Amino acid sequence: PRVELAWAMKAHQHAQVYFNLISSVDPKFLNLTKVDDQIYEEFRKTFKDLKIDVLDPEDLKSEPAKEKWRPFCLGFEGLVEDFNYGTLLRLDCSKGYTEENSIFG
Repeated sequence: PRVELAWAMKAHQHAQVYFNLISSVDPKFLNLTKVDDQIYEEFRKTFKDLKIDVLDPEDLKSEPAKEKWRPFCLGFEGLVEDFNYGTLLRLDCSKGYTEENSIFG
């Protein structure tokens, strides 16, 4: 529980910074890491059919989903700082970060 709480606090901090960035800069010109293009390419290969505008929590938290997410994240060890931290996601990208619209993954 302590580790998960620490991850949640770090995720909240990252979400605030990220949201401020995407709110002030056109996201198509924004790079969060040096390997953003590689991450996106791998993401699309691994999660071809994942609907990202409105997320289904089962696509993130179910056992079959975790079996796909673990190796995906581990593939960025050494390339991305905090590669294996959880993150705070909006379930519906058209809405803000609220308790009902956020999930810790």
